[in-house]
Amino acid sequence: MESKLYEAAVEGNVRLLLELLRKDKLLLAGIMTGNHTKTPLHFAAMLGHLDFVEEQKDTLASLLRVNPEACLIHDKYKRNPLHVTAMKGHVDILECLVQVRPDAARSVVERCRDLFFSALSHGRLRRVMAC
Repeated sequence: MESKLYEAAVEGNVRLLLELLRKDKLLLAGIMTGNHTKTPLHFAAMLGHLDFVEEQKDTLASLLRVNPEACLIHDKYKRNPLHVTAMKGHVDILECLVQVRPDAARSVVERCRDLFFSALSHGRLRRVMAC
């Protein structure tokens, strides 16, 4: 079932996400607390699947209460979920992440770029600054 969840995230398939969560209400919790370097939320956010990410917002808040360290997981460019969310301009998700781990916003990515530079370089600074 876990591979189906990743498939849904990559495709941005909200219908499949909801179907999987109906079958296993703890599916996302297992992934957030496991040894995964990237969660389905990472993939959905990186690929710009806003509907999928929005659907997970409430679930995200619950999961981050259990494992706030998930905000510090980073990809090969040292981007954490806050950087990716800022790059995509998803301010509501960014607010949720910052509330949980404000220090993750100060994390520096490849070539000394921070969260605000990431937002600026992707044309999202105005939305992020409004946050």
